[in-house]
Amino acid sequence: MTGGAVATTLPPAATTATPPAVSHEVIPPTCEGTLRDIAPLMELSGAEAPSAPRRAARNWPTLSVVVPVFNEARTLRTLVGRVLASEFVTEVLLVDDGSSDESPTILAELAQQPRVLVLTHPQNRGKGAAIRTGFAHASADVVVVQDADLEYHPRDFERLLEPLAEDRADVVFGSRFLSTDGVRVPLALHRFANRVLTWFSNRLTGLALTDMETCYKAIRRELLAGLRLREDRFSIEPEITAKLARAPGVRIREVPIQYDGRRHAEGKKISWRDGFAALWAIVKYRFTD
Repeated sequence: MTGGAVATTLPPAATTATPPAVSHEVIPPTCEGTLRDIAPLMELSGAEAPSAPRRAARNWPTLSVVVPVFNEARTLRTLVGRVLASEFVTEVLLVDDGSSDESPTILAELAQQPRVLVLTHPQNRGKGAAIRTGFAHASADVVVVQDADLEYHPRDFERLLEPLAEDRADVVFGSRFLSTDGVRVPLALHRFANRVLTWFSNRLTGLALTDMETCYKAIRRELLAGLRLREDRFSIEPEITAKLARAPGVRIREVPIQYDGRRHAEGKKISWRDGFAALWAIVKYRFTD
């Protein structure tokens, strides 16, 4: 694989009139201080994959983590350090979406780490386009998207992968709203907007999700390869959800995750315009591929 990447058009998924059921799991809070407290420089020590005592207990799937990057120099090293510290991660695909800050320099440094692949968009094309590029290069059993900020923590990878390891799911959504443990959504407006979008998506897809807009969607790669994804911006989240709902026989579960939401002053990029675009995407992909 090479560093220059182009977006991909994946083959269309089969459809079904009956939406999959969504199972919800209530899981006690994780307590993984060894991951939480590791300093970023130690996390990027360059060793091979860490020891895996929990992986040895089950037939855990391999995991590709796709990280869209657009001007995230402030948090990039710390985030990648956290991802590499997870014993469940097989590869990290960092997609630079035309960053204009110091992110490209940091990415060149991170590209020297084992299990890291850096892909590049010469110009900014949007989060959805970066995700599609990452999906096209993923090679593990399961693929998950990880935002380059610090809102989501890789300590939740175990929660996401467990239903897949036990063959109880094909897709696992990490819900920020199944539990209030460790969740900080800074603005009530953001929470309200997510509730509305999830409700509307559920009405059209027949699912019973609590958090359709979550970044953490762990998807079996063979299922992901059957989706024809088109969206270039944040609307890729409802698009993925709608197309998964139409895939025949897919088993979807939700598990609670921790979340440390940031404000626009802290670098959050999604806006109210993206909310309206998401509403349109929910309608559009209910009826079209």
